[in-house]
Amino acid sequence: MSDSNTTHFTNPSTFILLGIPGLEAAHVWISIPFCAMYAIAVLGNFTILFIVKTEPSLHGPMYYFLCMLAVTDLVLSTSILPKTLSIFWFNFSEIDFSACLTQMYFLHCFVVVESGIFAAMALDRYVAICHPLRHSTILRNSMVAKIGLAVVLRGGMIILPSFLLARQWPYCRTNIILHTHCEHMAVMKLACADTRVTSYYGLFVLFCVTCVDVIFIAVSYVQILKAVFSLPTKDARLKTFGTCGSHLFAILFFYIPCLFSFLNYRFGHNVSLHFHVLIGNMYLLLPPMLNPIIYGVRTKQIRARLLWLFTHKGT
Repeated sequence: MSDSNTTHFTNPSTFILLGIPGLEAAHVWISIPFCAMYAIAVLGNFTILFIVKTEPSLHGPMYYFLCMLAVTDLVLSTSILPKTLSIFWFNFSEIDFSACLTQMYFLHCFVVVESGIFAAMALDRYVAICHPLRHSTILRNSMVAKIGLAVVLRGGMIILPSFLLARQWPYCRTNIILHTHCEHMAVMKLACADTRVTSYYGLFVLFCVTCVDVIFIAVSYVQILKAVFSLPTKDARLKTFGTCGSHLFAILFFYIPCLFSFLNYRFGHNVSLHFHVLIGNMYLLLPPMLNPIIYGVRTKQIRARLLWLFTHKGT
């Protein structure tokens, strides 16, 4: 490593994002699927927002939560991809110190927010299927707004300590980040201070927040499945089970790469760096692309409204 990359400094003005280490020659080719996923994510999520806004019959708890998920997915994917593409296409690898920490904060904040929204959507499905007569009284619009506000505040507050600690660290090793974006653990490795507190706090966030959401989602869907199997007709069981199965599929596509990426920084010393960076991008790009398809196109009311827009666009 050159001397310029090992210069000692305590407050770097910029960081250097290396992209995907070991695959620099393939950056342009890798950008093609990344662009495709982002384009589908933007189109799909904006379509969901537009349809729910313009169709009064969709102004209900399930669709409000779906809109919250769409906005969160847009923030997550937009937070990383423009900068990633500037690295892949133009080798614009520099990022301002404050911009890097801001990107880091928003990424991890909205990952926690998305986890909370999945838990809220599981609650909505549980009440709708297991207590259908009480759904409109339990999940009123005011309650949905309170849940959404609580989810956002939880995400913002729980990530704030890590962000504040990162601002205070001295960075005296190097300013090169071996990633496409300012991932918290990648930034933490550049600090020349004792980072054990933030490392332990990260584990707390993982196991006491994400795992709580996962357990809540699991319990909700177990109760939902019990209710599904008690339905009187086979068609009703298959229809409800298919909907729940697709929702669980979307949830797994978010949590599995997310947990793998987080735990790999601490324990996956034998995993190749480029594979780890690719996984770190997948959990921020793949769910935003899949969620509009799974929650939108597979939802009868949204699908019907979308078909109506296409067939009546001439009028």
